[in-house]
Amino acid sequence: MDRILIKGGVPLQGEVAISGAKNAALPLMAACLLTDQPLELDNVPDLADIGSMQRLLQVLGVEARLLPGAPGRMTLACENVLSTTAPYDLVRRMRASVLVLGPLVAREGIARVSLPGGCAIGTRP
Repeated sequence: MDRILIKGGVPLQGEVAISGAKNAALPLMAACLLTDQPLELDNVPDLADIGSMQRLLQVLGVEARLLPGAPGRMTLACENVLSTTAPYDLVRRMRASVLVLGPLVAREGIARVSLPGGCAIGTRP
């Protein structure tokens, strides 16, 4: 087994800012459909898929907005689901749109989402 031996003598110190992760933020955004209580997310990355999920959730009845003057902070609130069908023109933009299926079925008992789009990195189911 390989190993690395570090001889330092000086303890490490400092801070590292960790950027938000799209693959963590998207499921959390979809989870807002499970409650009628407002949610606030911090450290949400500014990416196209985040904007696409925000628009999809808004069509479904979620008030989703990035807070001005607070980069990476988003509020989500869904008092009432307006639709259980995710429009294809939004779903085709990203694979993560399928994440709204579970919360919609849990809350409303029904959901309809087309096969998602997004980038094709390779063979996928």
